[in-house]
Amino acid sequence: MREAIVHRLPMSDPGDVSAIARAIAEGVIVPARIIAVLGKTEGNGCVNDFSRGYATQSLRHLLAQHLDEAALAGISLVMSGGTEGALSPHWIVFQVMEDSPRTPTASRALAMASLVTRDLAPEELGRSAQVEVVAQGVREAMRRAGISRAEDVHFVQIKCPLLTIRRTAEAHARGQTCVTGDTLKSMGYSRGASALGTALALGEPDGEAISDAVINTDFGLFSRRASASAGIELMGHEIVVLGMSDSWTGDLRIDHAVMEDAIDLGPVRAMFARLGLGAQYPLDADTREAVVTLLVKAEAARCGQLRGMRHTMLDDSDISQTRHARAFVAGALAGAIGHTALFVSGGAEHQGPDGGGPCAVIVDAARIPASHQMENGS
Repeated sequence: MREAIVHRLPMSDPGDVSAIARAIAEGVIVPARIIAVLGKTEGNGCVNDFSRGYATQSLRHLLAQHLDEAALAGISLVMSGGTEGALSPHWIVFQVMEDSPRTPTASRALAMASLVTRDLAPEELGRSAQVEVVAQGVREAMRRAGISRAEDVHFVQIKCPLLTIRRTAEAHARGQTCVTGDTLKSMGYSRGASALGTALALGEPDGEAISDAVINTDFGLFSRRASASAGIELMGHEIVVLGMSDSWTGDLRIDHAVMEDAIDLGPVRAMFARLGLGAQYPLDADTREAVVTLLVKAEAARCGQLRGMRHTMLDDSDISQTRHARAFVAGALAGAIGHTALFVSGGAEHQGPDGGGPCAVIVDAARIPASHQMENGS
């Protein structure tokens, strides 16, 4: 049986892969087993956030010492820029042991797979073509993970492309038009189309309702399990599907929740309780050690209010609302979980309800204190 292994490791700057290198040297991480690496980097998270590319380049350089180019090309390297507030930059390394020697667990375990899609043409970004590419990719990743039911998928992390002036000009030179000429807005279109592609694959909205016209206009259509992050460093998609399966073994479990707004912690606490983490908040030190990673989407509500009170995140001409939202949601959740190494991604177009967003937690059931243990019903 396959076993999922996940490690969260610190980084001192976007080029710092020393923690991963040490884990490889110690045999804790086996490069041939890596299927994906998520990185939370400290750039601005916007079009010119080259901290993502720097981190990817540094990681590729390290892994190239252990893997050939074909193996390296198959690993999803998902970098999410922006560690505003007290968010802590870090890596999350996902490994799969194909033939685990462990006795199969009585309950289901974390299952996962990743893939890299074909590159988009600039004119496909933010349109139905991108939706379909992502939907096909999510379905294929589910197949690779052995997850047959959409309801067993708890989180889909996607790295998607954006438009630059050069990419737009290249499309125009071929007589094509792009969804927007604004490079910053192109990030939102790409995230939105990627989220709707995930929703289509998981059967969340009616597939016939997804068209060019609804992307980034009809926000009543959304995925409850998609997290998309746009970057300049690619033109395809890197897709990581995380779920539960009885054909996998190990101690890792995952569940998800949807925050209705930026301070909606009730669903998060219910998610923790379902996984046996108990009801104390913030989590006590022992329970906190069982949390492998918390993955979250964040965005400022488009109505300009939060529970009837005005916010200014959309009116700030100096700082993007995505940066405000990351810091705000991270602060709320850090208070609940008791640390700041959270993977909070800004820009939640079609990812959860307006002003809210999906989140997921991976826990190590073997590290949950006995006083908190309960049957995992996910």
